[in-house]
Amino acid sequence: MREPKLIDYSLLTLLAIIWASAFFNIKIATYSFGPVTIAFLRVFFGALPVLLICYLKKIKIEAFSKDWHWFALIGFINLVAPFFLIAYGVKSVQSNLAAILMSSTTLSSTVLGHFYTKNEKFNFTRTIGVLIGFSGIVYLFSDNFLINENNFGSALLILLGSTCYVVGGVLTLKISKKKNENVTGSILIWATIILIPLVCFIEQPWKIVPRLDSTISVIYLGLVSTGIAWLLRFRILTTNGLIFQSQVSYLIPIFGVILSYIFLKELITIKVLVALVAVIIGIYFVKKAGLNKN
Repeated sequence: MREPKLIDYSLLTLLAIIWASAFFNIKIATYSFGPVTIAFLRVFFGALPVLLICYLKKIKIEAFSKDWHWFALIGFINLVAPFFLIAYGVKSVQSNLAAILMSSTTLSSTVLGHFYTKNEKFNFTRTIGVLIGFSGIVYLFSDNFLINENNFGSALLILLGSTCYVVGGVLTLKISKKKNENVTGSILIWATIILIPLVCFIEQPWKIVPRLDSTISVIYLGLVSTGIAWLLRFRILTTNGLIFQSQVSYLIPIFGVILSYIFLKELITIKVLVALVAVIIGIYFVKKAGLNKN
């Protein structure tokens, strides 16, 4: 691993912007497509650049090997379920709120890591970080102007989607010795296979005439926010390591709020800003605990 240079910080910022831009693009995609269709198109288009890189680098895809059941399970929990839940939730919740709610993934993984891993136990700093971060999430739910009885359930579904990412991350430890590109390509293949019958029987998207902006957004979600973003993540991981790459957690909710305002003119209330700051401070303490341990 090398010390981060300007190009590395630029790529980290680019990765944060790409992942943050997913939220307002999901919102635009929901103007024409249902959540199952959005999830399907996202994994389908997302698989293309990953599988292309695997082909060019001669990396073997093990989607149908003896570990196929792990790839299928992780594909469902880490892709199918959260992509569906987030798309369903964003239909009635502002995308900037989704960006903040999804940033709770880092906090949730800390809680789950305490119980399911040997080296990620709670200490004082981690505990403070989790409490501050989740306090921000709870405070966000008190904003009755943006989260009310009509969309409260949708906001909870987005939180559930973030939890799916955490569970999927724990399950990925079962196949952690395999190449990242192989794992990502394999779970994308299985996510696509799982979603094909669901999208055919539940939503039948071929019967609709989608808006141009929705079509562009859903293709962007697949190719860029899923496929290219994961490849960019691989590059940062192999060049600078996990600790440097994990700093993207601070930037995603910030850019998520900014981009949602720029492209959708979504309302930013005081409670949104307070919750955003609390979540970022919480993530900071959680990350600091990990750095001190190392």
